[in-house]
Amino acid sequence: QVQLVESGGGLVQAGGSLRLSCAASGRTFGSHVTGWFRQAPGKEREFVAAIGWSGGTTDYADSVKGRFTISRDNAKNTVYLQMSSLKPEDTAVYYCAARSSRVVQTARQLYDYWGQGTQVTVSS
Repeated sequence: QVQLVESGGGLVQAGGSLRLSCAASGRTFGSHVTGWFRQAPGKEREFVAAIGWSGGTTDYADSVKGRFTISRDNAKNTVYLQMSSLKPEDTAVYYCAARSSRVVQTARQLYDYWGQGTQVTVSS
């Protein structure tokens, strides 16, 4: 069982940066793929980024490539999402998710554990 808690959301101006953190509990977290998803009002939850268990494999949505960076520190059971050059369209609730596999996937249906989400608001 893995429990996930996100933090680091907030209000930022367009062009600014934020770093989200996802703290996990569970002895096997280091063997889980972890991803970030986001959901804006009235829209479906969408994939943002994912990272393999060792940190060697990453994947990003086209909309955030070059602006967001996902990383992990298994010694701290934490995954990060560094967000730069933020745009108003990045405004959403950001969710951390983990799947009991070592294969990086982008489909939310393939993730087994979810955090409660953290709000990110980017003002223009």
